[in-house]
Amino acid sequence: MNMQEIRQIAKQNGVKAAKLNKINLIRSIQKNEGNYECFASATDGQCDQVACLWHKDCIPASLKNGTH
Repeated sequence: MNMQEIRQIAKQNGVKAAKLNKINLIRSIQKNEGNYECFASATDGQCDQVACLWHKDCIPASLKNGTH
């Protein structure tokens, strides 16, 4: 998902997107929704939350972020 799409979701959820990178913005959205702020923290590229809106982007971000 690109940043424009993520910012739109943030706006719909009342999350201020200013100056947040992708990881922190998604985590802010997750927190606002009452979910665990786990984006890009999947250990060894494994996550059982396959229904999560962010799952598709999370695994590659986790590997890139060094969470393995």
